[in-house]
Amino acid sequence: MSATSHIRFVLNGRPVTAEVKIHHNLVEILQQHGLFGARESCGEGVCGCCTVLVDDTPVAGCLYLAVLLDGKRVTTVEHLNADGALSIVQRAFIETGAFQCGFCTPGFVLMAHELLRHNPDPSDEEIGQSLSGNLCRCGAYPEITKAVKLAARWQKEADALTARAAEQTHRAQASRIAAAS
Repeated sequence: MSATSHIRFVLNGRPVTAEVKIHHNLVEILQQHGLFGARESCGEGVCGCCTVLVDDTPVAGCLYLAVLLDGKRVTTVEHLNADGALSIVQRAFIETGAFQCGFCTPGFVLMAHELLRHNPDPSDEEIGQSLSGNLCRCGAYPEITKAVKLAARWQKEADALTARAAEQTHRAQASRIAAAS
């Protein structure tokens, strides 16, 4: 009989409580909650297939003990499209064909998302460095780099549209205030 521990954490924005065996890893817990994007492949933390964010830090889910989740915030690739629409990174991966078998894709997508969150205009070298902990056995690396560059461009365009819309709203409010005075 294995010892268990009661833990509480936030999973993709919602509070979760779980009774976990002390030897279970993060991937096992995610699967118990119906989340299969993070996959255990190498079991040694070197392939990136099991990448998950814990308090906004990428971790190897195959090595991260579930009992350590207590009080933490966990984000999986499934949360990137929580509103029902694919994220910009997910759309860019599809647009560029940045996958073949798809086994490694969730880890690459999550890491690309994190890269762009911290560096909105990465160079090819920065992309390679950021994604170096993820392995693609099919060799889709050139397409993955293209996908990250495309997502960066789309995000920049979306940010510019949002800024223009905010400026137009501000001008309209200022005009209404001036007219009312």
